[in-house]
Amino acid sequence: MAFKVGVGKSNFAAIRESNDYYVDKTDIMYELIEETDNEVTLFTRPRRFGKTLMLSMMTNFFSIRKDSRDLFEGLKITEHREFCEKWMNQIPVLFVSFKDIEGETFEGAYKMLKTRIADICKEFDDLSENGGVHPADFEIFRKLMYKTGDEDDVKNSLKTIMRMLHAVYGRKVILLIDEYDVPLAKASEKDSRNHDGENTFYTAMLDVIRGIMSTALKDNEFLEFAVITGCLRIAKESIFTGTNNFASYSVLDEDFSEYFGFSEEEVEKMLSVAEREDKAEIIKEWYDGYVFGNSYVYCPWDVINYMSALKKRENAKPKNYWKNTSHNGILLTFVERTDFDVAGKFEILMNGGSIVQAISDELTYDTLHASEGNLWSVILMTGYLTKANAEEEEEMVSLKIPNREIATIFEDTVAKWFRDTLDDSAQKSMMETLWSGDEDAASKAISDLLWKTISYHDYHEDYYHAFLTGLFVGRGYEVYSNKEKGLGRPDIQLLDRNNRRAIIIEAKKSKRESDLDKDCKEAIDQIIREKYAEGLYGYTQILCYGIAFYQKQAKVKIL
Repeated sequence: MAFKVGVGKSNFAAIRESNDYYVDKTDIMYELIEETDNEVTLFTRPRRFGKTLMLSMMTNFFSIRKDSRDLFEGLKITEHREFCEKWMNQIPVLFVSFKDIEGETFEGAYKMLKTRIADICKEFDDLSENGGVHPADFEIFRKLMYKTGDEDDVKNSLKTIMRMLHAVYGRKVILLIDEYDVPLAKASEKDSRNHDGENTFYTAMLDVIRGIMSTALKDNEFLEFAVITGCLRIAKESIFTGTNNFASYSVLDEDFSEYFGFSEEEVEKMLSVAEREDKAEIIKEWYDGYVFGNSYVYCPWDVINYMSALKKRENAKPKNYWKNTSHNGILLTFVERTDFDVAGKFEILMNGGSIVQAISDELTYDTLHASEGNLWSVILMTGYLTKANAEEEEEMVSLKIPNREIATIFEDTVAKWFRDTLDDSAQKSMMETLWSGDEDAASKAISDLLWKTISYHDYHEDYYHAFLTGLFVGRGYEVYSNKEKGLGRPDIQLLDRNNRRAIIIEAKKSKRESDLDKDCKEAIDQIIREKYAEGLYGYTQILCYGIAFYQKQAKVKIL
């Protein structure tokens, strides 16, 4: 295969120079400039949806310090000849990424921020040699480069560099800021609260980021326009106060919705070039399903990773590439909140359904956990859920899990949490009812435990089998699942060697509640017919149970 992709590459020039496959999103620049008049544009999307690559592409196109004609040859943007003549490599560009600004303390994170600014200064070190730069700016620039500047210098750093670029090139500057909200997101996760309950880490970091944004964006005579990316739109009054001509586009907005993520047509074209058209259905099942505005898109990070795997192995299996790029703390925070009754909603989602919630796309990180509505908004904006209907434009939004990949994260995180936090005393009581042969008490005990778990896969028989096995594992017994015995394979065999007793269980899923008794009898008949109890020599007590399930109800019958 001549086809190749660059996994993890977010540098536009590196992708084009290596002749890696590139999904052309260059028309966003024409639309941004010719069809809007935004001085500041904020795009919010989940992680791994091409935000960094987008800004890298813009840097290469606009920067007066580059010659990028070869990089853009054959791409859509070159069809706009007059636009390219006016904008390509004609404007000074300042590209800043905040995606690695984090630390255990504010001091640590602030140090990383100063290092990031110092690195930017090194990129523009040649500006200091130009006689047009004001000596005061040159002095501040050197302090920023050597990380000796004070907090005011840091807050004014981007404007200082922009003023220097303007002095050298005589043109206003395009400012590109990637992952602007990462420092605040990381700070909000650290619970550094004072005696008044204030998260001092978050407050301090908000003050710095607000200062940087304010000086760079508000009434900045050296700004041509700015494009900013992040996961969440932080409320304007919190960080963008006073910013003029500000426009924000989230996953809910129709405008620019097709530029982040791959469309089905784009994926089909990629598969055709790679000669892997037979994988279209499985890629759709695992990595499609996101709805941004009125556009249906695939997660590009996952598609690129899987296409790379298919290049090496024709029958490579799909897997979860996204879970390792963003921790699942927000999901755990949600389900751990005892004041939110969300188990039923998660269960609907995990069984392929949708729920309707009020959604806000303007939040602050210090109030994310203040309400259930805020948390639903966050898991939508961060990509764990998506709109169920592209036509919805109301405040009330139908939400669903987008695809198989994200469903596995819910299973591994949400369902596991509910399983792991089951009342241990209730499980012990359930075991006592089984060892005593009390059918009614066992039915109630198992049904009660079912109600406290998250069930998924639409109550398939495998789910009930796994549920029962999970109740027995780790309780001091030998537990065998579908172990060959007699003439068949019992669903569960539980051995208590110390007390020379055993339990054999055959489980059935009932189609109707009225079938529970019938299906219990059928399970018991199967135990007898297939001689599941044979071969347990030396055991003085062998209890055989037929258990039937209908949704969250269990019926237990003993042989």
